Amino acid sequence: MSEPQDKLPAVRADVWLWAARFFKTRSLAKQAIDGGKVDVNGSGCKPAKALHVGDRLQVGRGEERFEVTVLALSEQRGPAPVAQALYRETAESVAAREAMRAQRKLGAAGLLRPPTRPDKQARRQIMKFKDERS
Repeated sequence: MSEPQDKLPAVRADVWLWAARFFKTRSLAKQAIDGGKVDVNGSGCKPAKALHVGDRLQVGRGEERFEVTVLALSEQRGPAPVAQALYRETAESVAAREAMRAQRKLGAAGLLRPPTRPDKQARRQIMKFKDERS
């Protein structure tokens, strides 16, 4: 008895996310999936869900949101250029991430930071100022 040849290749979702370098470790990918940060084709998934070429993923990583289409499958983590060839990010996702990045930059624009770290004398002045206020 031979196995059917029409069986499509598939990879576990947590393994693919690790191989595509969305997460540093497979266990972090598993935690993200269990935490509801990853959707496959518009619905939630489990770490062992089989991904196929053409699947659409929504991945949340910190404040970033990615919407990608699976182009290739891999169970091995390789160099970044190889990992980036495994998926294609949608134009809407890129635009949304750029807008969020610009918004975060504008939010931090009001903070005036010193050009260098404070030296010993400046640190003492800061500590003295903080002590006077409390």
